[in-house]
Amino acid sequence: MNAILNKLREWMEGKEDEHLEFKEAKNRFDFEELVKYCAAIANEGGGKLILGVTNKRPRRVVDCRAFESLERTKAGLTERLHLRFEIDEIEHPDGRVLVFHVPSRPIGMPIQYRGSYWMRAGEGLVPMTPDRLKRIFDEAGPDFSAEICAHAALSDIDPTAIQRFRAMWQRKSGNEALDKVTDERLLADAELVVDGRLTYAALILLGTRQALGKYLAQAEVIFEYRSSEASIPSQQRKEYRQGFFLFDEDLWNTINLRNDIQHYQDGLFIWDISTFNEMVIREAILNAVSHRDYRLGGSIFVRQFP
Repeated sequence: MNAILNKLREWMEGKEDEHLEFKEAKNRFDFEELVKYCAAIANEGGGKLILGVTNKRPRRVVDCRAFESLERTKAGLTERLHLRFEIDEIEHPDGRVLVFHVPSRPIGMPIQYRGSYWMRAGEGLVPMTPDRLKRIFDEAGPDFSAEICAHAALSDIDPTAIQRFRAMWQRKSGNEALDKVTDERLLADAELVVDGRLTYAALILLGTRQALGKYLAQAEVIFEYRSSEASIPSQQRKEYRQGFFLFDEDLWNTINLRNDIQHYQDGLFIWDISTFNEMVIREAILNAVSHRDYRLGGSIFVRQFP
């Protein structure tokens, strides 16, 4: 019992987000609203809906009297959403708390209820936007980056990109033997080359400018700096149409040129902190390159403002 109370305290001290929702539900909670919230949490990848706790911090238990028959509630949720739910009933010293463990939706299948695919928006629910729905439906589609680029050859790969890829893989894995592996074997082991033929992923990561212009022109990252968001012309613009391993360092260095130091006080001390955290920026850029749909036209834009 102590373990579940400790877990509840940990949830209550955490930040409410698309995976964690608190509702007071002192006397009742509308079942239709419960179903919609569970659908929205499932569409976000799963999480927890906790009833009997205030949603603003510092949170406190207020005793939930809703849904006295948990088996009936669970059956109703399963019938409407076709997902398997678990419900914990916690007897806290300040009252009853219900924890609904909401599973994730299946890959490529958003959960629909009452004619809408629900998602979180602040503290409420709204129907999913078309672009969000498309991203979910695309999950079940074929991996375009793993497909063979029919006319590309090993000569379309930049040797400098392979060298950097090898060095990074070696540093990450600690495998010194990678020094002795041929370029062809290295690319095959990384599944960038299949049966001696290049995949689109190989071009995206390692391709020359000429190869990308010929086979995958939309694999382009454009950096723009503007002195203000109202400024129409950019004060600096750089276009990168080449393998990612050829420009990622230059892109970060360009961003870092205007990475001002901010100061904040903590007790007796004043600390310095960069405006743009390198790890966060690199992760955002990597996600943009890795997760975009290359079957669609248009470049990736990285826009920086003071």
